[in-house]
Amino acid sequence: MTDSRRPLKSRGAGWARALAAGLARTGVRPDVISASSVVFALAGAAAFWLSADAGGWCRPALLIAAALCIQLRLLANLLDGMVAVEHGRGGPLGPVWNELPDRIADALFLVGAGYALRHLSPDPGPLLGWLAAVLAVLTAYIRELGRALGFEADFAGPGAKPHRMAALTAGCLLAAAEPLWRGGPPMLLLTLALIVVLTAVTVVRRTLRLAARLRAAPV
Repeated sequence: MTDSRRPLKSRGAGWARALAAGLARTGVRPDVISASSVVFALAGAAAFWLSADAGGWCRPALLIAAALCIQLRLLANLLDGMVAVEHGRGGPLGPVWNELPDRIADALFLVGAGYALRHLSPDPGPLLGWLAAVLAVLTAYIRELGRALGFEADFAGPGAKPHRMAALTAGCLLAAAEPLWRGGPPMLLLTLALIVVLTAVTVVRRTLRLAARLRAAPV
């Protein structure tokens, strides 16, 4: 159903339409594109993990690789729906493949980013990563709960998936550049803390919006 799709300006971009058309011509199924987002997330989580013990140029390179994996995940999320809807390639299991890989990818990236900070003492990074992951799943749960109750999908932020991934990408790039200025708090730690706050606000906001819809609905 198209009303459950996240509104994205990039969906109308010429490059996105061309990529989706090209994938549709090859016959690749949208479910496979959805699954590829988990592969990118696994690669990103591995880059985060390895970055904690890396020295010299390796740590910035791994953080940049993680940022690239985040963007490839988002690209897969964009194209799977376009191939399914615009090109009529969707299957009966589409809703499962549309949601489940997203939840796995969110957790891999956020928890992975937390463990990229496990070298700190004290090490709040893993806790922040897990907390961000749980809150991310909650935002999706509240959205899907609303849909199950008959309402349109609520993609309200400020900590929706695109916002979280944009913040994490920026945090990776800033953390990669830390050797240039030396000193100061770890940028990845600040980024995870920001994601936790924004996602918690989103959980509360979506819950209140759903409650308001329920109160306004006819009995």
